[in-house]
Amino acid sequence: MAAPNAAIAAHDLRVSLGGTDILHGVSIAVRPGEVVAVMGGNGSGKSTLVRALVSAIAHSHGVVEIGGTARTPESLARVGYVPQRVSATSGVSATALEVVTSGLLGARRWHPGRDAKRRAIVALDALGIGPLATQDVSTLSGGQQQRVLIARALVRKPSILILDEPMAGVDVPSQEALAHTLADAKASGTAIIIVLHELGALAPLIDHAIVLDAGCVVHVGAPPREFGVHALPGHDHLHPHDDVPPESSTLQIEVPR
Repeated sequence: MAAPNAAIAAHDLRVSLGGTDILHGVSIAVRPGEVVAVMGGNGSGKSTLVRALVSAIAHSHGVVEIGGTARTPESLARVGYVPQRVSATSGVSATALEVVTSGLLGARRWHPGRDAKRRAIVALDALGIGPLATQDVSTLSGGQQQRVLIARALVRKPSILILDEPMAGVDVPSQEALAHTLADAKASGTAIIIVLHELGALAPLIDHAIVLDAGCVVHVGAPPREFGVHALPGHDHLHPHDDVPPESSTLQIEVPR
């Protein structure tokens, strides 16, 4: 699945965890301004793939390239990553503004910069939650928290954006806000990888899909509308028709002080 001028690509990626092979020679390539959906049932390897792309877990074989060269810590700074929401609390009280501002920090950057607040507010406004900037994230709904995390990833204006099931369990306004934001990011040339169970509001943005089953690529091309993602092996998820209550959806964050 090699592609010329790819913003991010993986070639023959293999991952083993606890002695078990999870990914079996997966390849993916995304060009600037392209949106690729990673689809498949539970346990198919979707989250493992994106975690390997951002170096959250190690791969045992293959190579990940950013901008045509082997991935480095420096090139990873160009990637905005939003993992699946977690249920464990960080124990740190923080406002939405503080969470988004923390996205401007990095391994070699200990201060977010003079215009950090303005940039964070712009990112929150883009996702329709600017009025929530001063609220503690623990008081926000699941969909609102998800939008805060996405704003945190976007505040640095990454050239590559990777989202792991951003639609799972969030409300319709959050889905629509995310779709508009990703459309703007795509138009500006951002390469986007989205792990999805179903296309939903993001369907018009998807250029092509890669479908995994048991860690193997079983389909590359148009999203598999003809048989429906609900029919994919292992399909089992929360439908995003009702929002997740705050107590079951909290954030793990590092906040600049």
